[in-house]
Amino acid sequence: MSTEATPAPRPPATLTPVLSAFWDEPESWTLATYERHGGYQALRTALAMAPADIVTKVKDSGLRGRGGAGFPTGLKWSFLPKPDGLPRYLVINADESEPGTCKDVPLMMATPQFLIEGAIITCHAIGAERAFIYVRGEVVHVYRRLLAAVEQARAAGYLGENVLGSGSNIDIVVHAGAGAYICGEETALLDSLEGLRGQPRLKPPFPAVAGLYARPTVVNNVESIASVPSIISNSPGWFAGMGTAKSAGFGFFSLSGHVVRPGQYEAPLGITLRELLEMAGGVRPGHELKFWTPGGSSTPMFTAEHLDIPLDFESTAAAGSMLGTRALQIFDDSTCVLRAVLRWTEFYAHESCGKCTPCREGTYWLVQVLRRLENGQGEAADLDKLLDICDNILGRAFCALGDGATSPISSSVKYFRDEYLRHLTEGGCPFDPVASTLFAGANA
Repeated sequence: MSTEATPAPRPPATLTPVLSAFWDEPESWTLATYERHGGYQALRTALAMAPADIVTKVKDSGLRGRGGAGFPTGLKWSFLPKPDGLPRYLVINADESEPGTCKDVPLMMATPQFLIEGAIITCHAIGAERAFIYVRGEVVHVYRRLLAAVEQARAAGYLGENVLGSGSNIDIVVHAGAGAYICGEETALLDSLEGLRGQPRLKPPFPAVAGLYARPTVVNNVESIASVPSIISNSPGWFAGMGTAKSAGFGFFSLSGHVVRPGQYEAPLGITLRELLEMAGGVRPGHELKFWTPGGSSTPMFTAEHLDIPLDFESTAAAGSMLGTRALQIFDDSTCVLRAVLRWTEFYAHESCGKCTPCREGTYWLVQVLRRLENGQGEAADLDKLLDICDNILGRAFCALGDGATSPISSSVKYFRDEYLRHLTEGGCPFDPVASTLFAGANA
C-alpha cells in the first residue's frame, strides 16, 4: 500500500479583475470614474510613506516586470544610486509592438488613471520629479487619451508642484514614438526620447546608472506601473497571495486568433491555456488547436501537448519557451505553420535596426530560405540551414530582437518538421491559402 500523499486538488481557475474591474462602465477612462472606485487613495497613502518603504512593499509583493523579461520590479528600483541632487527619471515603455501583444493599449484606453497614479507613486519612491510615457505613434487615440488623463490629474492636484500638499513636485510627459519596433528595447527607447535614432545602446552602463540624458533611470512596462496602486492600497501579501510562489500576482492574458471569444483575461499567473480556453469558448468550432505562442511571436511556440503548462515564468521556461507578454496567439489546424513563421520573420527582418551584423544579415537570409521552402523549392537540407543561421544569431545579436526572431523558426522545425518537408514533396503549400484566415495570400 502506497504511503505517498495525494496532492491537493487544484482549485478551479477564476479571473482576478483588478486593472479591468470597471472596464465595462460608461466613460471608465475618466478621473471621476476612477476616483469613484477608490482611485488616488493609494497615492495619498504612498505620499505619507518614506520612499524606501514603498520600494520594500513592491519588493515584498513579488511583482515582476510585465513587459516580458519578468525582472523583479522593486529590485530594479533599488538599483538606482543614492540621490545626488540632480535629476533622475521614470520612463514607462508603452511602445507595445510585439506581434500578438495587445494588453497595454486596452489598459491605457479603458483606465489610464491606473497608469498615471502608478507613475506618480513610483516617482515618489525613486526620487524622480518627471516621468515619461513613451507610446506608439500609430495609436493616436491612446496618445490623446493619455494626454487628457494627465491633464485631468494635473487639474485635480495629483500632478505638478506640491502634489496634494506633500511638497513633492512630480509631472508626466506623454511622448509619441515614430513606430519603430526596436524602440520597445529600453535603451533604443531612451535614444528615441533624446531625439536620436532608436538603436540599442551598449550595456553597461545600464539605465539605472546612466539612462535618459545620462542620468539614473528606471524603465518599466505599462502594466508593471499600473499594478503598483493596488499593491499600496491592499498589501504585498494580498498581491503575493495570487499567482505562484515565484510568479506572484495577476496579469492580462491576451487571447487572439482562432478562439471563439478573443480578448483580455485578467487572471493569476500560473493559469493554464486549457483553463483560459474554457473561459474563451474554446477553439473555433470544427477545428482543433495546432500551435500557440505563450508570450508573443518572439517566444518559442507550444502545441496542444502544452495545454496544461502553468503560465508562469518558471513553468514556461522549463517547458522550453518564455512567458513574455502573455500574448496567447491561437492557431488551429487550418493554419500553415511555415506561412505563419515566414510572416513573423518578415516582420523581424523589416524591423531590424541594422546595427549588428548577425541580426541584420541573419534575418534577411532567414526570410529568403523560408520563402523558398513555402514555394516548394529548395531541399530538405534547407531546414538544417535555417537552424544553422538561427544558431549564428542566437546570443550574438546586440539586443533581443535577433534572439526573438529565431524562436518561432527553431520551435516550429522542432514540432512541425514533417510539415516543412511536405512543402517540398507537394511542390508548394499543402494548405489552401484562403483557409488560414490569419495568413491568407501569396508571397510577393
